[in-house]
Amino acid sequence: MTNLEKYNNAFVEGLELSIDEVNESLTYQGITNWDSVGHMALVAALEDSFDIMLDTEDIIDFSSYEKGKEILAKYDVVL
Repeated sequence: MTNLEKYNNAFVEGLELSIDEVNESLTYQGITNWDSVGHMALVAALEDSFDIMLDTEDIIDFSSYEKGKEILAKYDVVL
């Protein structure tokens, strides 16, 4: 599984979306499932998938699908 597939699957798992719903336009509170509880589930799924621990600042800054890619790059995750 590629890192991009792992990233997309974290959205499926964390936000309870279908893979078809995962796209670049996803934003925090832009969909019902990405509320504060969904956000923490998504963060947990990402941390498990990539065996990392996100800093609090990064968790707060993680506001969109695209921003998540930028944040993961700080942890040497290449998508």
